[in-house]
Amino acid sequence: MSVIRELRQLLRLPGFRRLFVVRLSSQAGDGLFQVGLATLFFFNPEQQSTAGDVAIAFAVLLLPFTIVGPWAGVLLDKWRRRQVLLVGNLVRAVIALVIAVLMVTVGVGPAVYVLALLALSVNRFLLSALSASLPRVVDGPLLLTANSLTPTLGAGAVGVGGAIGLGLGLVLPSGPVGDAGAVVVASLVYVTAGCLALRIGRDALGPEAVASSSQVLAQVKEMGRGLVAGARHLIARRTPAAALSVMAASRFLYGVAFIASILISRNLLADPQDAAAGLAVFSLVLTASAVGFVLAAVLTPVLTPRIGPHAWIVLCLLLAAATQTVLAVTVARVPLLLCAAALGLAAQGAKIAVDTIVQRDTADEFRGRAFALYDVMYNAAFVGAAALAAVTLPDTGWSRPVFVALAVGYAAAALGYRATTAHAVGAPAAEGPPALPRESRAQGVEGG
Repeated sequence: MSVIRELRQLLRLPGFRRLFVVRLSSQAGDGLFQVGLATLFFFNPEQQSTAGDVAIAFAVLLLPFTIVGPWAGVLLDKWRRRQVLLVGNLVRAVIALVIAVLMVTVGVGPAVYVLALLALSVNRFLLSALSASLPRVVDGPLLLTANSLTPTLGAGAVGVGGAIGLGLGLVLPSGPVGDAGAVVVASLVYVTAGCLALRIGRDALGPEAVASSSQVLAQVKEMGRGLVAGARHLIARRTPAAALSVMAASRFLYGVAFIASILISRNLLADPQDAAAGLAVFSLVLTASAVGFVLAAVLTPVLTPRIGPHAWIVLCLLLAAATQTVLAVTVARVPLLLCAAALGLAAQGAKIAVDTIVQRDTADEFRGRAFALYDVMYNAAFVGAAALAAVTLPDTGWSRPVFVALAVGYAAAALGYRATTAHAVGAPAAEGPPALPRESRAQGVEGG
């Protein structure tokens, strides 16, 4: 298959291999960390049983990065991204250790919540740095495949880390000690990811112009101007702005569906008083979604060159509309799992195409701001979805009018994006800035 062939070509690039390993190890730590806090946020028998509770939990998780995201964009365009990956992972390691100590000694309190939010904010910052760095280590023709594989296999690494965390929970005593054990191991994995980043050259991941501390401080003070300049650049290039807009719309709709799936798993397909049973059902939903992610990684690089990234995004949105139409009719377990897989394919397939369009059509000096704005819109859309879910979804999570509205919303987004990009349908994502010569990338990743 072409995907396997292109993966082999990617793995021959030393810069890609080293960046890829950093991503996998970092996201494996995320899986461990998330398992350690899972019962705290969503499947604690004493809380998060209503639509409002779940919506508030998501808002608390996502609002911090939505607020600090613009600052991240300025820094990603001025700091060495290799250093961001190094320092960011080490900072998360320290935070995770402090959380583990607090969980065992004083229990879960405001300090644990604040530190967890800080760790998650750093995580989103690192993911932006990874996305902004990818075009620096991958040839232009292989960028689509890289965008297909890296987030999908990164999500797989999260799953592996989560499985290890669940395994630790079976071995360690239940309660705070077991949860803290997963967080401690996550800290060790974060340290490993930071050390692996040292294998990449200091300047290999960009940006082209690295600023001094005083220059960075001055740039932060002018953050508003920098963001406006970045937004103007994206709008001037047209396709990145259109892609980000449709991403935000689809993320908003996906957020409502995702929150509904949590409530359906916990309160409709399981005993609301049995948090473990609800978590088991939701784990099946997540597994089905992961299958869809894998299918997206395989199908996107095969179909997109044939029909164009814009047409692929439209097809993904229409597929998502079909899944919500089915769920408006029935929410039995088998249809729910099949729709979760199809929606995972649609969401990830569209995201891969959007990532590629933004990367190829954005100049390197604006790429950090582009992906920081990307994440701000991504998270803000989910926060908006949480607010909508809180007032529209019943505690069981299933409402025929809501699912009909989601289907209509996806279809409208598809038609709107098709009309906006009609002139570009079937065309390559963009020419974008020229790829670095292979020799330059090879030299850039050898240093430590």
